[in-house]
Amino acid sequence: MKISKKKLTVAAITRIAILLLFIIFLLFPFYWMLVTSLKTDRELYNLSYNPMTIRLGITFSHYAYLFKHTLFLRWFANTVVITVSVTAITLIFSLLAAFSITRLRFRGRTAFALGIFAAYLVPPTLLFIPLYSVLKVSGLIDSIWALVLTYPTFTIPFCTWLLMGYLKTIPKELDESATIDGASKLQTLTKIIVPLALPGLTTVALFSFTLSWSQFLYGVAFVSSSPEKPLAVGVVSELVRGDVFYWGSLMGGALLASVPVVVLYAFFARYFISGLTAGAVKS
Repeated sequence: MKISKKKLTVAAITRIAILLLFIIFLLFPFYWMLVTSLKTDRELYNLSYNPMTIRLGITFSHYAYLFKHTLFLRWFANTVVITVSVTAITLIFSLLAAFSITRLRFRGRTAFALGIFAAYLVPPTLLFIPLYSVLKVSGLIDSIWALVLTYPTFTIPFCTWLLMGYLKTIPKELDESATIDGASKLQTLTKIIVPLALPGLTTVALFSFTLSWSQFLYGVAFVSSSPEKPLAVGVVSELVRGDVFYWGSLMGGALLASVPVVVLYAFFARYFISGLTAGAVKS
């Protein structure tokens, strides 16, 4: 059955229109933040001007205020240290846990897997009170290391469950062949499983990075000292003072804070998608 060129054209136009709407929907928040951060205060707080365009010229004063009168660079560095540390911790522990559950046989394996999933379902709002007590006794309150130790409480369970689905797609015959050749379990993990699981590990790293980078609740609860604050907490707490919002600097800070996440997803999108789809095939 032949399909007319007119129908093909309509179908192509429809797909392009849907794709454009999707792109606009995704990019509009970044456009709004950029436009708002480049407006002068005179235009920004005047409701008679169109909020989506710039009419009175571009200014970089909001960015100047962000870098000169706040600790934005310090907050950014704190967030990088926290996020990289949490991502490394999450990768190591979630990989070991997922490998043990999916490739080894031991008593209580199913209960352990369900326990990990149940730990992920516990809301962070129920955890920060007991975690605060532990951190206070340890003397880590008001330091970035309090966040390095607490963020894995929600990244490790989630990433372990995600890796379990991916590791199940790797044939167990490879493990058996390695064992016959004299490889230990650790050698099997490092030389066979890890190279084959790179897309899944990349997905886990991106998820862990994103969750740690944007986490707000624990940062507010555990860190009150301004130099030790992560980026999400510092920008909001210092640029929102009562009912006064420094909208230009606030949007500029939010825009700059989103850049690392966007860059990572842009470069590793292929591994991210393959890791998600492979993990969803077999569970």
